[in-house]
Amino acid sequence: MIPRTILAVDDERDIVDLLAYNLEREGFAVIRSYDGSKALETARLKVPDLILLDLMLPGISGLDICRILRSTPETAAIPIIMLTAKAEEVDKIIGLEMGADDYITKPFSVKELIARIRAVLRRREGGKDRRKNDEFTHGDLRINYVSYEVFLAGEKIALSPTELKLLFFFSRHPGRVYTRNQILDHVWGDDTFVTPRAVDVHIRRLRSQIEKDMDNPQYIFTVRGVGYKFSENKNQGIQ
Repeated sequence: MIPRTILAVDDERDIVDLLAYNLEREGFAVIRSYDGSKALETARLKVPDLILLDLMLPGISGLDICRILRSTPETAAIPIIMLTAKAEEVDKIIGLEMGADDYITKPFSVKELIARIRAVLRRREGGKDRRKNDEFTHGDLRINYVSYEVFLAGEKIALSPTELKLLFFFSRHPGRVYTRNQILDHVWGDDTFVTPRAVDVHIRRLRSQIEKDMDNPQYIFTVRGVGYKFSENKNQGIQ
């Protein structure tokens, strides 16, 4: 298993060495940095799994580093734990408002810090999994299953409830072929009487909303003599 990489940033070398020693014993890989400018450059180049960031740094302060990283798409998702000797409530609030995931004051327990690091990483991974399940992106098409919103090339499109159900169903099973009867069972269920041929009508309506060229679809393909399927990947050929 590839170890998680942590960027430890503090102008006190003894603290960085202490952090590195204990984190490496716990199986983490550690990158050391002693000033704000170098830390910012390293974070952009290495994109670590988490940053331990001292608040008071020469060059660029920890708060400014946090703000810059959060405003840059490539580094916006890196978890940040602030380390500082300042214990005032206002400093904690400012750090969290700048985008820090957690805040611990010096002197700190190494065991507590490692526990917080693992907790932040778990939360961030859990968030990734939820976002992965909540959204679907394929080519120019983006679907949010939670907000029931669909975007095509960045533009929000309005779909009927039935069209949404169809699109949700297909996009959750890419590459799999379904017969009209199977689509009826999954999308309409037993509560509504719909003929298999009505499926064709609804799919045609859906295609008119999401396909640039209905004769050469990118997303929902007809499988002759069987039914329909959603494109397996963005490099899928036209069928």
